[in-house]
Amino acid sequence: MLSQKAKYGLRALVALARADGEQVSAGELAVRAGAPRKFLEAILLELSRNQIVLSRRGKFGGYVLARAATDITFAEVIRIIDGPLALAPCVSPRLGFRKCVDCPDLDTCTLREALLRARDATADVLEAYSLADAALSGASTPADA
Repeated sequence: MLSQKAKYGLRALVALARADGEQVSAGELAVRAGAPRKFLEAILLELSRNQIVLSRRGKFGGYVLARAATDITFAEVIRIIDGPLALAPCVSPRLGFRKCVDCPDLDTCTLREALLRARDATADVLEAYSLADAALSGASTPADA
């Protein structure tokens, strides 16, 4: 399940995509994302460390996307904030692959095939959906996600 932290982060990033290169303050992003400001600032710091946003300090500071909105996918953002897209570690090809603690054998696991398919389908959708796609969709409100 998508965490509230990821929802806030995605909403703020979509707001930045809609700002079309204009700098937006943390306070304004918090309003647009329907997020507590301090919590969103921590999320934005994490996104800044991962080169998703650029921050400018000071009285006239704020945030802008570090890359084009078309180049930032939902999958990338979710992986930064929540970790792997996979429902179990044995089907995570990128981050945190390992055998499940309670699984005697990966080759005979009766759950793994379904979990692999779910991970692949989820990744296909989220890797193909960018911030630009979301910015073009209907008006974003805190209730959207």
